[in-house]
Amino acid sequence: MSTSDLYLDEKELDSIGLTPEHEEIIKATLPLVGSKINEITPIFYSRMFEAHPELIADTFNRGNQKQGAQQRALAASVATFATMLVDPEAPAPVNLLSRIGHKHVSLGITKDQYQIVHDNLFAAIVEVLGEDVVTPDVAAAWDSVYWLMADVLTDFEYDLYRSARVEPGDVFRATTVVDRRDLPGDIVHFTVRAAEGSADLPGHLPGQYVSVGARLPDGARQLRQYSLVRGGSAAGELSFAFKRIRATESAPEGEVSNWLGENVQVGDSLEVTLPSGDLVLDTQATNPVVLISAGIGVTPMLGMLDSLAASGSARTVVALHADDSAEVDAFGAARTGYAAGLAEGSAITWYGTGTPDAELQGEVREGLMDLSAVELPEGASVYICGSNGFLQFIRTQLDDRGVAAADVHYELFAPNDWLLDA
Repeated sequence: MSTSDLYLDEKELDSIGLTPEHEEIIKATLPLVGSKINEITPIFYSRMFEAHPELIADTFNRGNQKQGAQQRALAASVATFATMLVDPEAPAPVNLLSRIGHKHVSLGITKDQYQIVHDNLFAAIVEVLGEDVVTPDVAAAWDSVYWLMADVLTDFEYDLYRSARVEPGDVFRATTVVDRRDLPGDIVHFTVRAAEGSADLPGHLPGQYVSVGARLPDGARQLRQYSLVRGGSAAGELSFAFKRIRATESAPEGEVSNWLGENVQVGDSLEVTLPSGDLVLDTQATNPVVLISAGIGVTPMLGMLDSLAASGSARTVVALHADDSAEVDAFGAARTGYAAGLAEGSAITWYGTGTPDAELQGEVREGLMDLSAVELPEGASVYICGSNGFLQFIRTQLDDRGVAAADVHYELFAPNDWLLDA
């Protein structure tokens, strides 16, 4: 798969639209539907999971469902798409839809599942708003919005399946763990190969991720996405890292990450999907690269740095990273070592506290990441990964520096990517 295969064509969105009648109905009802989203979505998911318990067990993230994050993300994406259809000034949500499409492919989603979502979502809308509000005309208008969005996504997703040379949904592979490393900051690093008798795992592009399946004690197979930390495209092995999530007052512990960390050892079997994701380094480009990360968000940047180092790249590369402390920066030596080994590479690290490891290279600063005192190369492609708060914080700083939005690429380890297009 090449980088050109990874992105949704904006022309596809330019060519779609509602009928004039449906457009007027959506304009009139969008504020009402939006105001009732927090009532509609719990009913929708309750209906769907009661009718299809396999979805909450084997596909949807149960942790996100408990917190309502996934529910808000889905509702916001539909509303964003509807807004694009009725407001000529609204930007086309190309990045949002691309991220959704890649996530769906990494979960093996197929077109028939869109019908399940449709039926339960519209039943919930009627239940909340009432049949006197959701008249046949209103229902038909929102039905058009849903299926226009679904068609865009399924066409894109099936193109991704074809590029990977697999049948739709056929992305899961049996693997064996061949290496495990327990690193500072509750981080675990796995390397897997295809299980005996299975075809080799495919190559990947620097920055992509895989979904990893954990068969939990209650029988559910929960899936989580973890970035690949090696950038080579050779087939055979996949290496990924994740952070164990400890429970806090406001959030439960990480169900999958903690189970993997406590139970999976070298020699054990693990279900892994084919690589996916569009936060990918363009290896054919020659312009500068700026990599910005915080915490475990460094993992896709490691894949990009590995790729740049392996090719002996002459591109200007600036690696910027922030962490709570030096003691939890598990990949500090690797990250800064890659940068230092490049002909035009440099690294700056921000720590809240702690003494940097002796192997850390480049400059170290205290406090929050501050781009105002960083020399950003002209015309750079900027890649960002971290929490929602971090990405919003960095995007504001890049805006202040005059960095064009088209040059900024990002990924968020949470189901609220839609916030970044707001």
